[in-house]
Amino acid sequence: MKLRHSIRRRAAGVLTVALAAALACGAAHAQPKAAISDDVVKIGMLLDMSGLYADVTGRGSATAAQMAIDDFGGKVLGKKIELVVVDHQNKADIAANKAREWYDTGNVDAILDVAASAPALAVLEVARQKNRIVVFSGPGTERITNDLCTPVSVHYAYDTYALANTTARATVQRGGKSWFFLTADYAFGHTLQDSATAVINETGGKVLGAARHPIGASDFASYLLQAQASKAQVVGLANAGGDTINAIKAASEFGLTRNNAQRMAGLLLYINDIHAIGLKTAGGLVLTEAFYWDMNDATRAWSRRYFEKLKKMPNMSQAGAYSSVTHYLKAVQAAGTDETAAVMKKMKSMPVNDFFAKNGRIREDGRMIHDMYLFEVKTPAESKYPWDYYKVVATVPGEQAFMPASKSQCPLLRH
Repeated sequence: MKLRHSIRRRAAGVLTVALAAALACGAAHAQPKAAISDDVVKIGMLLDMSGLYADVTGRGSATAAQMAIDDFGGKVLGKKIELVVVDHQNKADIAANKAREWYDTGNVDAILDVAASAPALAVLEVARQKNRIVVFSGPGTERITNDLCTPVSVHYAYDTYALANTTARATVQRGGKSWFFLTADYAFGHTLQDSATAVINETGGKVLGAARHPIGASDFASYLLQAQASKAQVVGLANAGGDTINAIKAASEFGLTRNNAQRMAGLLLYINDIHAIGLKTAGGLVLTEAFYWDMNDATRAWSRRYFEKLKKMPNMSQAGAYSSVTHYLKAVQAAGTDETAAVMKKMKSMPVNDFFAKNGRIREDGRMIHDMYLFEVKTPAESKYPWDYYKVVATVPGEQAFMPASKSQCPLLRH
């Protein structure tokens, strides 16, 4: 009898231990331990810190990213968040080599912006090879989510398709039927001109010609003379940054826009560019952006914090940098890891709701779909306070602004 009771007690003890182990195992599966590589979440940014696009990306984008990290508390899943920034000097080889170094030996988990399209395309290929996350807010070329799309990349703030689709369409509808392009001779300029040409033809306009100029051109005289000789109603600027500023200033000096003989259409204009050009010259220009600091209380609140740091208002790429860094960190937190596939899955399943975008979503090709805005630049008489530069002409829903999945060459959308 005593032996029987002893056996029963032993069996009960074994069962209790087994049950406890099973429960512990179940709890481990229900609440996975955070898996952060190298005990730090490191974010990299490859920006133009000293060249043509330094004002529209550069220190401003880096500051916005650091603001996002600070607002997140400086840690995610109990691990420190670090930001590293390098000036790629607008050279694709420097950008690609640094990205490879960061991914291989620098413990960088994700690159959260690369300024300018040529360096961005070079880094995109490195990210694909290394299976690491890269998110773009600064570059424009639509190829990032079109024929060169990858499962690890996101195009966040804008692209050439949305710019051309919004600005060119509105300009043609306002009577600007004939066009001549001044085009920056690299990937961004080419795709922007091609996208705008498709929209112009589709809406009943026509392109009379184009002149390609090198990046960082110092003299636009010969190009503007070609534009003037074309007699086109609209001179489309398929360039950005300092090139756009110089072209618009030179066009004003040449008298191209005097008495509305020809009008300028900036296909990528930032608020920084308008500030540099001045409302006297820029007033009346129509442009497309994803963000304006003076849109509502939320945009004003964040932008004023940004202004305190840099004494200038942010543009869409810089606001996009803040939003994308925040979204990435939220995805790491939700995934419980910084592992690429798990984080990308969360990034694509979680909506973007902040001052930058409402009900934004990342499509399977990596395109972040959100509203775009058509603005008209105010005249000096219309502007009431510093940086009061835009008036809203139209809000274009993201599904209409960006390339529809049916037109995309991205294989990730074939299903």
